[in-house]
Formats: sequence, structure tokens, C-alpha cells
Amino acid sequence: MGLQFQDRTSESSQDPYPQCHEAKICMWKYLDVHSMDLINKAQTTDELKRVLAELFQLQGWESDPRAAILLDLYFYTVQFSREHRFSQEQSSAFFTIVKDTHEACVETPLPNVEECYRYFTELLFCHTIQRPPFSIDLFTQEQLALISDYVVNTYFRHFKLYKYAFTPQIRLDLSLSYVGMPEPEPVAELAGELGESVTAPVPPVQEEGADSGTTAPSESPRAPLREYISAQLCQEMAQLIVVEEQLRASKEQFNTKLALLEKVPNSSKGGGRGHRK
Repeated sequence: MGLQFQDRTSESSQDPYPQCHEAKICMWKYLDVHSMDLINKAQTTDELKRVLAELFQLQGWESDPRAAILLDLYFYTVQFSREHRFSQEQSSAFFTIVKDTHEACVETPLPNVEECYRYFTELLFCHTIQRPPFSIDLFTQEQLALISDYVVNTYFRHFKLYKYAFTPQIRLDLSLSYVGMPEPEPVAELAGELGESVTAPVPPVQEEGADSGTTAPSESPRAPLREYISAQLCQEMAQLIVVEEQLRASKEQFNTKLALLEKVPNSSKGGGRGHRK
């Protein structure tokens, strides 16, 4: 018997395995000075979402669930920067940290929350410690704590939901092939492709009015396998029946002994009193 595995994934250029990312200074990576000026000019929620949708090609967010999720992620990231009065450099760097963390999350359908969290913390430290050219002190210690709490309580708390929404689904098809046995004809697949109903032919033995003088059809190569499985099932059923009968007999014996033990003390006490009289 041979085993054939087929791993089918949706067509995507994503690497199926978690990658190791190197944290670098990422100020002005996605939002440059001009983009930050456009964001700062947006005063209402609709204006800010419109600017973000134009910057990151998310115009179809009203009908596309993935685009809507990304737009919400970007929108609340900008809102957090506004609430804590981040400068343009800080807002751009914080936005990049969130976006790069999200891209590391959805690059693979396999679990990689530990890798993403480590990458997120390394990105934070790249913008907290003055050690050029590897890191800069863009955020203070208080801002570092605020950013860490915000991302953990919003993004990493819903990590599996983001992965479910943005990563392709893996489906494993398992097919068994037996050595020396012919491959089954794909009748059902042909029927589905042609859109027609295909009726399996009735075996000659089951046909009504079959001539008694005709020779019996050749035995199917799968008949021995069916017989073996049926024999094993019958054997297991017989053993279950025997075990059930044994349990029933043991229960009856236990009940009989228990009844005798309940009667013995009463009879002995009565006998003793009569003897003393």
C-alpha cells in the first residue's frame, strides 16, 4: 500500500514557514513628510479614512472585508498617535512598527506569534535607545510602555483573527493507493465536470431476468479487503457482547452478595436474643 499526500494551498506568493526578521530603523518607511501632512490636515473620521485609503490603495474597503480590517488597523494607529501627541517622526515610526508586525503575522498561515512579538519588541528598541546606526532614541520610556501596552491589548490579543482573515487556508488531501489493485475510475469527478448525472451500472448478478446459464462475473479485487474488514468487525462485536454479558453477571453477583450482607446482621442479633431468653 502506498501513500500519496497532496498539500493544496491557495495561490499566493507567501512563504508557508515563519521567517526571521531583522529589526531596523523604519522612520518615514510608509508615511513620509507629505503623507503625514495629509493625515494631519484630516480632521474628521471620514476624511482620515479617505486619506489612508488613498495612500495604501484601499478604496474598495466598503465591499472588501480585508481592506476594511486594514483600514481600521491604520486608522486607530493614527488615532493613538494623535491622542498621545506624537510628533510626525514618532507617528511615522509607530505606524511602520504596527504595519511591519502585521505583515510578519500574515506572511505564513502557520503559528508564529512568538516570532512576531519578538520582532515587534526589537522594532521598539530600535527607536528607543540611542545607538546609531542601529537604533535611535525616538521614543521615551513612557511612550515605549504606552505603545507596548496598546499593541499587545489590541493587535496581539486578536492575533489569530488577523491570521485567519489574511492568510491562505491549508488543505491536506490524503489518497491511498494499493499495490496490485487498479485505480478507481473517476466517475463522480467526470459527472461534476460535465454537469451530468452518471448512474453506476448494475452488476450482472443483481440484474433481474439474468440468464442462469451465463458465467459468474470475475470477483472484484477489493472483495478480499471487504471480507477482512467485515470479519474484523464481527469479531470485535462478538467480544463486546461477551464483555457486556460478563459485566451483567458480575453486577448480579454483587447485588446478591450485598443483599446477603444486609440480612446477616439482623438475623444474628435476633438469634442471640432468643438464645439468652
